[in-house]
Amino acid sequence: MKASIIVFPGSNCDRDAAVALEAAMGKAPTMVWHGDSELPKSDLILLPGGFSYGDYLRSGAMAAHSPVMREVVRRAKAGTPVLGICNGFQVLTEAGLLPGVLMRNATLRFICKDVLLKVERNDTRFTRAYELGEVVRFPVAHKDGSYFADEDTLDRLEGENRVAFRYCEASGAVSEAANPNGSRRNIAGIYNETGTVLGMMPHPERLVDPALSGTDGTKMFASLVETLH
Repeated sequence: MKASIIVFPGSNCDRDAAVALEAAMGKAPTMVWHGDSELPKSDLILLPGGFSYGDYLRSGAMAAHSPVMREVVRRAKAGTPVLGICNGFQVLTEAGLLPGVLMRNATLRFICKDVLLKVERNDTRFTRAYELGEVVRFPVAHKDGSYFADEDTLDRLEGENRVAFRYCEASGAVSEAANPNGSRRNIAGIYNETGTVLGMMPHPERLVDPALSGTDGTKMFASLVETLH
């Protein structure tokens, strides 16, 4: 399996993602600078978290127009799996690979804490190692993490089973109290139409080692290696 991580000016989770992928794959991924116009052959492309371009204009808006993104979009449309985490999710929406937008948190404050998520699908290459309905714990660290889309888009996402994760309680109940940022319908991550592009706000790469206080993220990277090797 060959993986590429796109590095933007302001990325701060690219190394975390590289460590998680290397642990799962047994070899290091390729780090690709945003200004490059070409991508090596990749079985997976990962857009990491951070604050690309300092989150000027809108989070992810400038990064979506980086030279390398033309090739990322082309590969994604051709079926190459793409995972966007936090700022990477914002970039995917700004690049038109996923619908909706990530808005300022309902509290208007930066949120940095662990949250609980309900796994809504386990039939994709990203989530195969999880149980359907499993509750996992991932950290979040964002100020613009409130997922918004109009009602028609939300209904389409629901109807096409494209919601990947929802913020939930320990019991798995999806409630307003469990929603940290005001995301519509507690949505924490979504897929594209074919299930090959996943955007999510929480950080699975930050919980892949017991020394980091948890390993719930390891199953995502194990799923990718199992299905893409």
